Amino acid sequence: MIYFIRQLTSLLVVFTLSFSAIAAQISPQQIEQFKNLPKSQQQSLAQSMGVDLNAVMGQISGSNQQAQLSSTPVVPRSTVENKMVGQAEVIEFESDTELFKPLTRFGMEVFANAPSTFTPTMDIAIPEHYILGVGDQLSIQMYGKENAEYILPITREGNILIPNIGPVKIVGLAFGEMKKFLAERIQQRILGVNVVVSLAELRSMRIFVLGDAYKPGPYTLSSLSSVTHAIFAAGGVSDIGSLRNIEVKRAGKIVQTVDLYDLLINGDSSSDILLQSGDVVFIPTQSKNVSIRGEVRRPAIYELKAGDNFNQIIEMAGGLLPSAYPQSTMVERYNQDSLLSIINIDLTDSKARKQLLKSGDYIRVLKSSGMYEQSITVIGAVTRPGKYQWQQGLKIADLLPSLDSHILPSADLSYGLIVRQKDQARNIEILQFNLAKALNKSTPNPVDNLALLPNDKLLIFANVTKQLDKKISLDQLAFTQEQLFAKERQQAKTSHKEKLFWDKYGGSSSQYATDTDATEEAGRLANQSLVQMTNSSVDQEVDIRAMGLFSRPRLLAPVLTKLRQQGASGQPIQLIEVDGQVKFPGVYPLAKNAKVSDLLAAAGGVNESAYLARAEVTRNTLTAAGATKISLDVDLGLALKGDEVFDIALQSKDRLNVHKIPAWSENHVVELRGEFVFPGKYTIRRGETIADLVSKAGGLTQYAHPDASVFTRIKLKELEKQNLVKLAGDLRIEMASKSLTEQGTSASYDDAQKLLADITNLDPVGRLVINLPSLMASNNNDVLLEGGDVLYVPTKNNSINVIGQVQVGSSHLYDNAMTTEDYIEQSGGIKKRADADRIYVISASGSIKMVEESNWFSGAADALLKPGDTIVVPLDSEYMNELTLWSTATQIIYNSAVAVAAINGI
Repeated sequence: MIYFIRQLTSLLVVFTLSFSAIAAQISPQQIEQFKNLPKSQQQSLAQSMGVDLNAVMGQISGSNQQAQLSSTPVVPRSTVENKMVGQAEVIEFESDTELFKPLTRFGMEVFANAPSTFTPTMDIAIPEHYILGVGDQLSIQMYGKENAEYILPITREGNILIPNIGPVKIVGLAFGEMKKFLAERIQQRILGVNVVVSLAELRSMRIFVLGDAYKPGPYTLSSLSSVTHAIFAAGGVSDIGSLRNIEVKRAGKIVQTVDLYDLLINGDSSSDILLQSGDVVFIPTQSKNVSIRGEVRRPAIYELKAGDNFNQIIEMAGGLLPSAYPQSTMVERYNQDSLLSIINIDLTDSKARKQLLKSGDYIRVLKSSGMYEQSITVIGAVTRPGKYQWQQGLKIADLLPSLDSHILPSADLSYGLIVRQKDQARNIEILQFNLAKALNKSTPNPVDNLALLPNDKLLIFANVTKQLDKKISLDQLAFTQEQLFAKERQQAKTSHKEKLFWDKYGGSSSQYATDTDATEEAGRLANQSLVQMTNSSVDQEVDIRAMGLFSRPRLLAPVLTKLRQQGASGQPIQLIEVDGQVKFPGVYPLAKNAKVSDLLAAAGGVNESAYLARAEVTRNTLTAAGATKISLDVDLGLALKGDEVFDIALQSKDRLNVHKIPAWSENHVVELRGEFVFPGKYTIRRGETIADLVSKAGGLTQYAHPDASVFTRIKLKELEKQNLVKLAGDLRIEMASKSLTEQGTSASYDDAQKLLADITNLDPVGRLVINLPSLMASNNNDVLLEGGDVLYVPTKNNSINVIGQVQVGSSHLYDNAMTTEDYIEQSGGIKKRADADRIYVISASGSIKMVEESNWFSGAADALLKPGDTIVVPLDSEYMNELTLWSTATQIIYNSAVAVAAINGI
């Protein structure tokens, strides 16, 4: 039963994590678009991902109940793509981000915000060609000899009844003709008046919108309504309706064909005629369509008319983007066997663009490679890295004319590389130069001021080291300062350290709230920060993380990878290695005509401890018997001076080992504290002992207590810290295993975790227990000193300390007649939770002695006690809990605290 429950729990965890991962990889915009998809498309996408649709919707909505899916609600217009007649059922997406970004029909977004009821505006100018009909009302104003104003409707007989004049027939006349006709007629009958005629109210008319309209049926509209007004009143065109072949029928005859693409693309409304009562706006089903995606301005699904070719579809899509690669446009087309085939079209060829399109074509305009033609790439510790134009005769000094304005202060001026393609296979070769000599205008050096060729890459390194955190290509290292700034800001946002980021660059997140605002100041702030960091004083910490972008390991990683890939039989790998006393040991690319001095420059130069009289070059040689290794001795001092005998040319896989000066040692400092004649810090020689150092300090004073000396060492402190962490891990495993037993444990799991955390947070002492009088009396078994050692000799202390589980922890004057029991009794005796069987004494020298029960009661414990000793009455951990964890952990913390207290009491 338990096994079954565990297996079921594992399945539920995996199931939950799977849907969490799916939801985590989908942006909110994609989720919203997924919700708006028709149910059939949602089900198809869910099946392709291998999950249940209801479970996915439940995960997206965050609800604990099963999501109820419904079909797309009826709205005036939706921008969601629907399956077209003849459209390819399977669409290949370029990337996962396009999974929830399907193509939509062009023109359908016009009806997306159409109102549910449509009422055209009446306050518009009446066109002169407007035909008057029954129901229109005229406004007639007369002024002059007589003043009058009349609102007169057109009767069913087509007349208007003008007072004092009689009926006048005007139905069927155009608005312009009617105004002129009525003015003349009134002025004939009434002399001396002027007449102004206008329309007071328009008649309504009943028209029909039929076919594949969103809401087909009869509609009552204003007499000034056009074809587009009628389509809007019907909610637009349905998902399968045509936008390019809308027919206006009057008395059974087609009087106008409307192509909405003319209006949407060209703004041409000449075909949008005014409707008359009884007209029928018929929207047929679209017959042909094509899809176009990629590097066009308006990717969408477009409806075709007879004779449309690639010229028309590119024009409808808004034209090609500058990043397009039209020479190899891909067209997926159904062949005569109803199978998809791929056709490549060269859109730069005028003849190819005249090819006719077929229904269901899926056109994908590919993106250009992004490669640069005849450019120079500058990478590394420069103020403006990136791409630069190449010109004939261009040299390094032309590209980087000034150290102050073009090179960061942290740059290594003795080592730079040019990565150059040497053949059509894109194999590379390396050229090395000295940047300082190349840019020296007073004494120009043509050897280092190399001429540049197209597609060369210049690498300028910084004088820092940083391990490469991930693989990256050489082109990706050509960051601009703005990109570095934006990248670091994004990392700060992700890790919720944006305030620290702005404090570093001298700004505020509110001041640069948007990415657009931040970009304007990116270059200035990034450059200013980098310059400030490298110009800082020695005591100021340099931002190694920022400079690490230009370190040797990071910039050289893609170069070394490429050179390793080029290696083959008969083509040695162009790599060399340097080790020993150099600033940056490691593997470096073998530059063209490189020598030993060049390799030393690549490694940042030799250290102070380097032995220049002799170095070793290890080289592989090929013989008839096979490969063997030989060693060449090199005088680095002469090699650095340009001696051709020792500054030998390097070969593939050569290894230079720079030795250390014999008996070389750095300055190691130890400290003497307390009762010395001359306490303080001393620089020691290699092999110097404690006795030598005490003698150098003038010996001990008369008040010194050498038996209570405390000697600490940094290495011991680090070792103790590692042991504590390891012990805490072992105890944590033991606690977890015992908590699964049937008996369980009375200890709280949270309390135990806090206890283990306290163990790892303890500050180790790093004390080495020594007998200073014995070491000073004899040189046998003396302690060799190391840098960072501290020796503390306290003042004489004539007291005995009692700590631990006693009633009152206190100190007492030393009395050689008193026993351990006597001192405990003077401290009030032991507590109830004390462990009387494990009482021990910490001597002033740091050694620990157990107090045997027999010796205690027999009074033989006197010999254990000396001035400065500490009596410890430990806690009985088993009284609290039977778990070994509590006993061990409590004892560790308790003993550590006691050790610190004992040292402080000396």
